[in-house]
Amino acid sequence: MNVWIAIAVTAVGCYLVKYLGLAAPAGLLERPLVKRLAALLPVALLAALTAQQTFSDGRHLMLDAKAAGVAAAAVALVLRAPFLLVVGVAVAVTAGVRALGG
Repeated sequence: MNVWIAIAVTAVGCYLVKYLGLAAPAGLLERPLVKRLAALLPVALLAALTAQQTFSDGRHLMLDAKAAGVAAAAVALVLRAPFLLVVGVAVAVTAGVRALGG
């Protein structure tokens, strides 16, 4: 039963945040700080989610095949490879490390 309460509270919270965003005055949304935060916050949240999913199993820090794939993708990005090649390199390195027992 507690799970459904948590789901309901989360849903109400999401709608409230959405409503507050729609009810915000236009003058507030045009401020340079707000525009800058709106541009940078999604990138920071995505980076944090990626790091958490890559380097953690929920409780412990771990370096495994996923970390090797991310490192290979980072090298490919530094070398200015096209996006599909970056993804392919990450997949290939991750699969290779897993195949070798890592």
